Amino acid sequence: MTIGKLYIISAPSGAGKTSLVKQLVADLAGLTVSVSHTTRQMRSGEIHGQDYYFVNVAEFQAMLEKQAFLEHAQVFDNFYGTAQQTVEDKLKQGLDVILEIDWQGAEQIKQLLPDSLSIFILPPSTDVLLQRLRNRGQDDEPIIARRMRDAVTEMRHYDEFDYLVVNDVFAAALTELKSIIIANRLTRQRQMGSLQPLLRSLLA
Repeated sequence: MTIGKLYIISAPSGAGKTSLVKQLVADLAGLTVSVSHTTRQMRSGEIHGQDYYFVNVAEFQAMLEKQAFLEHAQVFDNFYGTAQQTVEDKLKQGLDVILEIDWQGAEQIKQLLPDSLSIFILPPSTDVLLQRLRNRGQDDEPIIARRMRDAVTEMRHYDEFDYLVVNDVFAAALTELKSIIIANRLTRQRQMGSLQPLLRSLLA
């Protein structure tokens, strides 16, 4: 069986990463999102084990001590981590796996798994990013101001990623993300695994 590909997708808060990834997984077969562990509070509509594994700080620290994470980072006042076993199991099943992580996590993953591909999603402008954060209706102005400052810090690391996608028109950004996944599924290395019977018959 062909081993799956690991994709890292990062973006500043408000760039639309979560919505894009959700639709991407819905539209493409054989693609899944690795569910991260986090110590942040569950938001309205989120489901434990589907959006995140919500754990307390003590539980997170215990997993750290067991070296259970491929990567981990502190974002704002909360901890996030990607469980290594979960990712490895999905890749061995032949699934392409998406990690939604920040630039710090992306850096760690790239060092451990250099064959992974990374995508950074940018907003079309600072004004649009600010408006999207306000439209969420989740944070007050001081928190939004901090998210904007952190967004600039995050975006400064764009040049560490393999692909850049601007989320201006949602449908266009989604098409670009699909193109990246599909093109990488058609590489000779990936195709040789699934096309062996055809190749043998053609070259007999």
